[in-house]
Amino acid sequence: MASYDVIIIGSGPGGYVCAIRCAQLGLKTACVEGRETLGGTCLNVGCIPSKALLHASHQLHEAEHNFVHMGLKGKSPSVDWDQMQAYKGDTIAQNTKGIEFLFKKNKVDWLKGWASIPQTGQVKVGEETHTAKHIVIASGSEPASLPGVEIDEKTVVTSTGALALPKVPKKLVVIGAGVIGLELGSVYARLGAEVTVLEFLDQITPGMDTDVARSFRAILKKQGLNIITGAAVQGTEALKTKAKVTYKLRKDGSDHQIDADVVLVATGRKPYTMGLGLDGLGVKLSDRGQIVTDSHYRTSVEGLYAIGDVIDGPMLAHKAEDEGMAVAEVLAGQAGHVNYDVIPGVIYTHPEVASVGKTEDQLREAGRAYKVGKFSFMGNGRAKAALAAEGFVKLLADKETDRVLGAHIIGPAAGELIHEICVGMEFGAAAEDIARTCHAHPTFSEAVREAALACGDGPIHS
Repeated sequence: MASYDVIIIGSGPGGYVCAIRCAQLGLKTACVEGRETLGGTCLNVGCIPSKALLHASHQLHEAEHNFVHMGLKGKSPSVDWDQMQAYKGDTIAQNTKGIEFLFKKNKVDWLKGWASIPQTGQVKVGEETHTAKHIVIASGSEPASLPGVEIDEKTVVTSTGALALPKVPKKLVVIGAGVIGLELGSVYARLGAEVTVLEFLDQITPGMDTDVARSFRAILKKQGLNIITGAAVQGTEALKTKAKVTYKLRKDGSDHQIDADVVLVATGRKPYTMGLGLDGLGVKLSDRGQIVTDSHYRTSVEGLYAIGDVIDGPMLAHKAEDEGMAVAEVLAGQAGHVNYDVIPGVIYTHPEVASVGKTEDQLREAGRAYKVGKFSFMGNGRAKAALAAEGFVKLLADKETDRVLGAHIIGPAAGELIHEICVGMEFGAAAEDIARTCHAHPTFSEAVREAALACGDGPIHS
C-alpha cells in the first residue's frame, strides 16, 4: 500500500494536467489509468486522432480543388487509407508518450489499472489499495446513444469506431449535427463518401450564434454534406453489408428511411463513472448523472473532488485542463479559479468555427443593450490569397461601455484567432482596445481588428 497526497483517477486532459500541476506544487501525486497509454479519450480516440484525419483530408481537398488555381498542376493524390491510419496512429503515439515523459519528469506515479474507491481516502487499483489525503475524479465521458439505436462499432459506430473504420464508406449517415458529427462527417465527405447528417433540432450546432450556424450550414452543403434538420431518428438496423436508419420529420410527421454503409452516432456524451463505487460512498449526482461539486470542485464526500466531463459544464478538453490546474492549486492551499465566461469553443472543419462569450441571441434574451461589429473575410487580403475568404468575424460589445461580451468567427484559422478575444475578455477589454492594437499585415487576424473597428466608426476594408 502506497500513500499519497493526491490520487487522480483518469489521465485525460483534466487528469494528467491536474497530476502534473499537483506535483509541481509539491504534492506527492499518483494518477490512475487503465488504458495501455495515457491521455484519455482526447489523445487516444478523440481530439488528437480526429484532428490528424481532418488535417490529412483537408490537404486532399486542397489538392483536388485549389492547387490548380495556384498553378500547381498534376495528378491529384490518391488515398491510401491504411497509411492515413498509420499517420493517425503515429500522431497519437507521439502525444501519449509525451504525457508519459512528463509524468516521469514531474515524478507522478502512474498506477496502471482501473480504479474504485472502496472508502474515503482509499483508491483500489487491481489488487492493491492506496491511500490519499485527496482523491480527484477525472474519469471523463463516454458516447451517448438513442433509444432504438444499437451500437456495434462496426456498422453502427460512435466516434471511436468512426476513427478506425477498415475502409472509407461509400455512404455515411451521421446522427447529430454537433461538433463530433460535423467534423467526422467532413473527413469522410472529403475522402469521397456520400454523407447525410440527421439532426433532431431545426439548427445545426445547438447553441451556436445563429448567423454563424446559418452560414456554416450553407458552406457544408456546398462541400457536399446533405444536412436534414428536424429529423427524429426512430432506430437503426444493422444488416449484413449495410445499415438502415429510420427517422420522422418533425414538421409534418412523415416517415423516412435511408441506407448507409456506416452509421455514426454523434448525439453527445455522458459522464463515465462506472466501477468507481460512487453509490456506496454516497456521492451526490445530478439528474444527468454528473457529479455535483461546489465552487472548489469538492463533492458531497469529504476529501473527494471531481473535474472535467464528469461535472457540470461544457465537455471540452481545455475546460477540464483549467479545472485540473484550479483544483491542484486549491489542494496546495492556493486560490484556484476558472473563468467560465471565457472558455472558447472550436469546430475544426474547413473553414473553422470558433466562439467565446455570449451569443447575440443570449444578449437579446437577457435584454442587454449591445452592438455588433462584423467583418467578412472577403475583405481580408491574406484570406483571398489563400483561397479561404468564406466566413466572417462577429464581435459583440456592450452598447454603453464598449466592453467585449463575445465573439464568433467562421473562417480560416478561426480556432487560433479566437484567443485574441479570450485574452481581451480576461482583461476586460473594450472593442476599441482591439481596434487600436496594431495587427500585422497581411494576416487573418486583421479581420478581428476590422470587426472591432465596426463596433465604432466602421471598418476600413468594407
